[in-house]
Amino acid sequence: MKRIAVFASGSGSNAENIINFFTYDPNVSIPLIISNRKDAYVHERALKLGVNSLTFAKKEFDETEKVLSALNEYKIDFIVLAGFLLKVPQNIIDAYPQAIINIHPALLPKFGGKGMYGSHVHEAVVASGEKESGITIHYVNENYDEGSIIFQAKCDVTPDDTPETVANKVHELEYKYFPEIIKNLL
Repeated sequence: MKRIAVFASGSGSNAENIINFFTYDPNVSIPLIISNRKDAYVHERALKLGVNSLTFAKKEFDETEKVLSALNEYKIDFIVLAGFLLKVPQNIIDAYPQAIINIHPALLPKFGGKGMYGSHVHEAVVASGEKESGITIHYVNENYDEGSIIFQAKCDVTPDDTPETVANKVHELEYKYFPEIIKNLL
């Protein structure tokens, strides 16, 4: 059985979608959600779904082994970033080679890097006049949004689209494809 930890910083809608997708899969368990924000709504979702959730401050991620200890305690095999806004520290990357993936709400390499998350991405896509956007699922390395690309899915961006309508299109792609790609990787 593969054991997944989901890292999330915000509402956790992708985390919930992933957990629900694997609920009846006997080969996958998601026993842990880790966040860097105590007030993130993902903790409410975790409670509702019966999944343990922990919060670690940025300093604990960067300067201690606490996160790695928690991952070991829960016997985690694979890490999924689902709206996680911190850079994953090197000690975790080293402990989980080719076993940490992220979803980015744009077609990398465009609109990636530090500060490019959520609505910031969709605003940049619309402002640039792009004709398409989408999702990129990629491995995590030491740089923001630069790990090897695993999968991309596209959606059209029309002249009438707003950042909000692009976000809705991108969310549909996330919910449809992210759990399937995780399953294929496992």
